Amino acid sequence: MRTAVAWVRVNLFGGVFSSLVTLAAAYLIGRWLWAFLDWALVHAVWRAPDGRACTAASEGAGACWAFLGQWGRFILFGRYPYDSQWRPLLVIVAFAALLLLSCDRRLWGRWLSPIWIVGLVLNLVLMLGGVFGLDYVPTDLWSGLPLTLILAIVGLALAFPLAVLLALGRRSEMPAIRALSVAYIELIRGVPLITVLFMASVMLPLFLPGGTSIDKLLRAQAGFVLFYAAYLAEVVRGGLQAMPKGQYEAADALGLGYWRKMRLIILPQALQISIPALVNIFIAGFKDTTLVTIIGLFDLISTASNAITDPSWRGFYVEAYGFIGAIYFVFCFFMSRYSGSLEANFRRGRR
Repeated sequence: MRTAVAWVRVNLFGGVFSSLVTLAAAYLIGRWLWAFLDWALVHAVWRAPDGRACTAASEGAGACWAFLGQWGRFILFGRYPYDSQWRPLLVIVAFAALLLLSCDRRLWGRWLSPIWIVGLVLNLVLMLGGVFGLDYVPTDLWSGLPLTLILAIVGLALAFPLAVLLALGRRSEMPAIRALSVAYIELIRGVPLITVLFMASVMLPLFLPGGTSIDKLLRAQAGFVLFYAAYLAEVVRGGLQAMPKGQYEAADALGLGYWRKMRLIILPQALQISIPALVNIFIAGFKDTTLVTIIGLFDLISTASNAITDPSWRGFYVEAYGFIGAIYFVFCFFMSRYSGSLEANFRRGRR
């Protein structure tokens, strides 16, 4: 308690000018916070038959949360069959559980990979159906938050091992492997993600034999994996280059082979160094899933945009985009805070 009071005294009220700035900022923040609470809670409307009744009830001074009551399920699950929306709900819960389990360092190693494999298979069964008495739901109807999570989590999970191989290939002493790795990384990083998704969705089918078809979601997922593998590879390469030369020499002195040296000594330390940049790429990848809209997939933003076009509820874009913005913030903030704590623990261990 004394430490907190001392920090406030030194940093917020350390002088006349500092005290005046602190009080002015507190006043402005308080006014903004009260205005927000007045809009979001005091004058908000929670139930209304349509948008006109909602606006009339709040007299335009409050939020219309009745809009989310009417369209919330569509925003979260999109065109997925209404009676089966408990299945994508379980998928969302399963992904959240997998992420939380991944934060437990006691599971790192031999247990975490099998847990993820089982979890991903169960999620696929739930979303696709066709077995165990579940109705079959084609991927064309997958949309909303489950689609966003599938593209982001599965895409980044598959991109990471490919990125490690590309980073090792770029630092390889074999010219052919190094040249191929450099060419792939520079080519992919030289084009925007929209181009990769467009090629995977529109151009790729033109090169396939007649009668051959690949699922649109699978093509988008493949483009997502290939794109972010190149960016993650450069981050991992930076971690490898930051490793002291003595670590390589010590591993060689122990007589370790190349792959054992990388797996046991070099890569764990290089990935620790790269944590901030890696998390930055993960957050960017999670937000970039919104670009799949251009190829006809309905992610979270697409479902929200479609919801506010209903003539009975038109104009409530603040509530719609505020709702999905809160979802994006929760996931991104969680990744940011966990990476910060993980980095602090590793730094303490190195000390």
